[in-house]
Amino acid sequence: MKNTKTNVNYENNCNDEINDEKNHLSLQVNSQLYGISKQISQGDNGTQIEQDGRMEEVTTRLRSCCETFHTISGRGESSLSEQEIESHSAELYAKENNIWIPINEVLDLGVQGQSGNENDTYFSSDGYVYKVNNLMNSGSIISLFERLSLHNSIFPETAYTLVGFTGFEGRNIFPILKQRVVNHPTIATPSEIENYMISLGFIKVNNSTYKNKNIIISDLQSRNVLKDDDGDIYVVDAEFEIICIDNVLESS
Repeated sequence: MKNTKTNVNYENNCNDEINDEKNHLSLQVNSQLYGISKQISQGDNGTQIEQDGRMEEVTTRLRSCCETFHTISGRGESSLSEQEIESHSAELYAKENNIWIPINEVLDLGVQGQSGNENDTYFSSDGYVYKVNNLMNSGSIISLFERLSLHNSIFPETAYTLVGFTGFEGRNIFPILKQRVVNHPTIATPSEIENYMISLGFIKVNNSTYKNKNIIISDLQSRNVLKDDDGDIYVVDAEFEIICIDNVLESS
């Protein structure tokens, strides 16, 4: 009976309407908040890209479910792990909102490209690359979406959008993301990456890491930074670390 009660409480909470202003602000990070200079021209892609509201909505819901989990587990009423709670909540959300893609339909996303440490890629004729993220680097959906929110704020020309979820039902769940393809890309040189990051107000720490007073951006290696025919620079992937959250909150 104890597990039945837990599941009822958990499902009821996860299906409630959530309007958490703190979570909303934490995901609506913008370049000014992190002390980032106005970006250099990126041609037609230099305009701000609308933030992915669905990614924020999912993050808010998962946070709420995990908070409920901590409350329940603190009373000794749950044997599930936080990762299991997160996966189950994401699967429920995807199916409720018709963004669940069966694992055997993932190949329909596009022509399969190279697979990296955390992403399987599929190139579509619509000008986007679809990425199925295995959470290997992030460890959780919430952590991944927090990272991508920072990416979207600092590098909006290569913003990520949440398309849906796939995976093995009741077990491992993987987010499906899309990102605009850089046309005719070449790999940016270290000096080009350095000049670009300096233009955004960052200082160089080492060949792949830059920082300002609020945030450190790393893994800016050539494989993660591309250049198009016009010479514009595009950061397609990076790692982020907030140095001082107090500075960020004061800036807001």
